[in-house]
Amino acid sequence: MQNKPRKGIVAAGHSETAEAARLILAEGGNAFDAVLAGLLAACVAEPVLASLGGGGFLMAKPSGHAPCLYDFFVHTPKRRADPAEVEFYGITADFGPVQQEFHIGAGAIATPGVVKGLFGVHRDLGAMPLAEIAAPALALARDGVVTNAFQADIFRIVAPVYLSGEATKCLFGRPDGEQGLAGEGDRLRNPEFADALDSLVHEGEDLFYRGEIGARLANHCHDSGGLLSRDDLRDYRLERRAPLRVRYRDGEIHTNPPPSSGGVLIAFALDLLHDSRLYEDGLGSTSHLQTLIRVMDLTQEARLAAAARGRPLAGVREPESVDLYRRKLAGRTRNNRGTTQISVADGLGNFASLTVSNGEGSGYLIPQTGISMNNMLGEADLHPQGFHRWNPDERIVSMMSPTLVSYPDGAVVATGSGGSNRIRTALLQVLSNLLDFRVELEQAVVLPRVHYEDGFLNVEAGFHPERVQRLLEGYPRHKLWPDTHLFFGGAHSVARLADGRFVGQGDPRRGGVHLTA
Repeated sequence: MQNKPRKGIVAAGHSETAEAARLILAEGGNAFDAVLAGLLAACVAEPVLASLGGGGFLMAKPSGHAPCLYDFFVHTPKRRADPAEVEFYGITADFGPVQQEFHIGAGAIATPGVVKGLFGVHRDLGAMPLAEIAAPALALARDGVVTNAFQADIFRIVAPVYLSGEATKCLFGRPDGEQGLAGEGDRLRNPEFADALDSLVHEGEDLFYRGEIGARLANHCHDSGGLLSRDDLRDYRLERRAPLRVRYRDGEIHTNPPPSSGGVLIAFALDLLHDSRLYEDGLGSTSHLQTLIRVMDLTQEARLAAAARGRPLAGVREPESVDLYRRKLAGRTRNNRGTTQISVADGLGNFASLTVSNGEGSGYLIPQTGISMNNMLGEADLHPQGFHRWNPDERIVSMMSPTLVSYPDGAVVATGSGGSNRIRTALLQVLSNLLDFRVELEQAVVLPRVHYEDGFLNVEAGFHPERVQRLLEGYPRHKLWPDTHLFFGGAHSVARLADGRFVGQGDPRRGGVHLTA
């Protein structure tokens, strides 16, 4: 008896997120129905990483059509205010080996775009009714999700955010009434989110941007030192963009274009690597890692140089700029967060790569909705020129880079990553593993990574010890991580091979799983 052909594959950061998407595929939905179901389930199962109060991007490739990038990332408010009048304060996120400061409060909330993205993508590409797509998330919110080890660790890291307000403390706190946020094994329910999502599905996006939900958010910001207004919500627009297209080795890469920065920086890094013959060094060799680190350093140098001169970041890929940094690469012998990813492929030839983020959260829930709001105005990575200096009424530049890789034989990979400023370096290494070293997708995702920034080298466990020791001789400022870690991103990836087979790999650094339908 022949097996039934598989209807698709999904990789995501939580088993319930992946199961929601798999269920929709199994019921006859396409990759875009499935990725939206996964997004809504992630708002329940991965509440720190995904929210209707955040923003994101979808790289969509409908069967027989060119890819399109859906930009529903957050937007700056139409007005700024004296920082002294804004509720905006710092907290420290404790990653264990390293700490990182973030800023929260009403003044950290940017205009959210996820709801616009949800409805816009569904109108353009969906095949199932939105009510059916939302059904798995509604069930999760009402029945509850058991907190797994990874989500418990995320709660521990950002505990100062969710303990800052009574509403967030009540929703995400220990069900037994003990101090602190939910731990492994605790079941969290969000019935108010279920009610709000059900209302959105039946009443439409205007409920959020022009109606009662938006009014509650705008009123809170007005009364509590925030900057969002009803006009900000009313005027928010979903943008559809032509992806940034890059040829590298035998792959054609489509990734996030300007105004976002991640895709440009990944493309620039690949431009530098193109003539390096990196694959001759040997995967994981000292020279391989040195080359990667130099490219990471030069990419950051180019990014900061463009910002300091007030020039568009896309200019770093002009031929004279690439040549300059290639010469620097050849001449050097030494060197001076809350995001989740869902990737889906279906049997019809559709591919979806979705990256969403709520930052770390602002510490605020829209009343009676269970919706946590973002803190994107308080993310240093998004505002390298400093806080309170953003331009009003424009898309915030993001490092998120949902990406597709197409091969000459017809195979396609859908990938992307969470990880704040480590997104670009995580994806650079996954793409290099695939295209320079031609390793299988599963290995490309799980191989150890490095991250170099601001003169500090982070090295994940898993490299050959002697090679690492030789490498570290040139980098006195470094951190050796004792294990794989969420710090280095979460590149949940899937592929449909030339023969029609599906393969996938959830990144174990961020609780990743993959499921077939």
